[in-house]
Amino acid sequence: MQIHFIPAIAPDAPFVVLPLGKDGLARIEWAQVGEGVEPIARAAAAAARFSGEAGSVVELFVPGDAVKRVLLVGVGAGADGDWTKAGGAIVARVLTSGATELAIDLAGSGATPTAAARLAAAAVQRAWRHDVYRTKLADTAKPTLATITVAGAPDGTDEAWRTQDAITQGLALTRTLVAEPPNIIYPETFVERVRADVEGLGLEITTLDEDEMRALGMGSLLAVSLGSVREARVLALRWQGAGEGDPDLALVGKGVTFDTGGISIKPAAGMEDMKWDMGGAGAVVGAMKALAGRKAKANVVGVCGLVENMPDGAATRPGDVVTSMSGQTIEVLNTDAEGRLVLADAITWTQKTFRPKTIVDLATLTGAMIVALGNEHGGLFSNDDTLADQLLAAGLATDDKLWRFPLSATYDKMIDSPIADMKNVGPRGAGSITAAQFIQRFVDDGVKWAHLDIAGMVWSDKAGPTWDKGATGYGVKLLDRFVADNFEK
Repeated sequence: MQIHFIPAIAPDAPFVVLPLGKDGLARIEWAQVGEGVEPIARAAAAAARFSGEAGSVVELFVPGDAVKRVLLVGVGAGADGDWTKAGGAIVARVLTSGATELAIDLAGSGATPTAAARLAAAAVQRAWRHDVYRTKLADTAKPTLATITVAGAPDGTDEAWRTQDAITQGLALTRTLVAEPPNIIYPETFVERVRADVEGLGLEITTLDEDEMRALGMGSLLAVSLGSVREARVLALRWQGAGEGDPDLALVGKGVTFDTGGISIKPAAGMEDMKWDMGGAGAVVGAMKALAGRKAKANVVGVCGLVENMPDGAATRPGDVVTSMSGQTIEVLNTDAEGRLVLADAITWTQKTFRPKTIVDLATLTGAMIVALGNEHGGLFSNDDTLADQLLAAGLATDDKLWRFPLSATYDKMIDSPIADMKNVGPRGAGSITAAQFIQRFVDDGVKWAHLDIAGMVWSDKAGPTWDKGATGYGVKLLDRFVADNFEK
């Protein structure tokens, strides 16, 4: 999708979109839009009871020498309205309609530079699809819209667009990784795909193979990989946007590129969904691409623990005891509670290598989180109230919403093991909380830490404001906003 910004709309533009808030029809420069549009637009809006509600759409056709197509799109309450929802609604309506280009007229809309940029970004984000394996798609189902021209955007929109464009490109990387099938994306190819995608952005890339991980004592992460012919990897992307020094923030992602459950094998029904069990790692690399793309003035490192969890004669068994890189021992009672084993060593390595003051980990960790929150919020756990509040605020600002859960010594006792330092699962109740308590045991004293359980958020069975069915890209906007508000210098 190509986005262009121009000073004013051409009167002969064949397809015009008019973003409108409440009473917005009164502020449109109708002469500029085209002859004969105003009476038909007013009549269509009245007939459809169009009031400018965010995301509402009215479509009309104006006869003339050539038929002009016009879309009225609601943005809510003016400059403070939901321009993201409006941008997504435009593309949802038009993407496969046969139109190849359209012009959005912002003259008289009250759009701020940020609003104009978010409108355009949402349009691009909603247009993202992953059709690479579809060979028999009907012509009427194929995307046709290729170019959007935004006319009359206020001064300052170009700068705002550069930020939104970087975030959008980060989202596209995350969604692509999450959507790809597990025979295409596995630990080695995840690294290769990311390396190629972020080339030239200034990110410093570090990888570890299994021999290097064994030498470091990463027995917890490697225990998950034992049953797979695909070798595990650790991938780190470092962005030094604030100059020399240790990163202030580390983002750590669970990257289980396919999860059968291992010996504790999952039921067959729905197992195909486990290609997106690397959604936390996907969000981390997408956020790092966004930060580098917009040249964020912050020092941040993104680390991904990448494994495939398969059943095999060499696989870890329920009852095995493994030793983590931290030296702590783990009794593995359920091999389907593997994400926390990956994060344990990834977090330890991150602390020893980069010495961050703050760590945020992201993982599609527990089914219990979906039971608790459905697909409306990610779960938030933290050892620091200020950090938790910052993440909650970033979630609300970007609509990547979070809900905080408790941590306590009582929950922590539930994962004590009679033969090792801990077991990898607790009782049935509070499953998401005991998983977070497990991860917390690998966070060094004095390090601020938050765990985001995003199991219900990285994939959607229904379309949303800026995504179609499938990969959502959840976490990229959240992390970018979190960094912008709290770490940029």
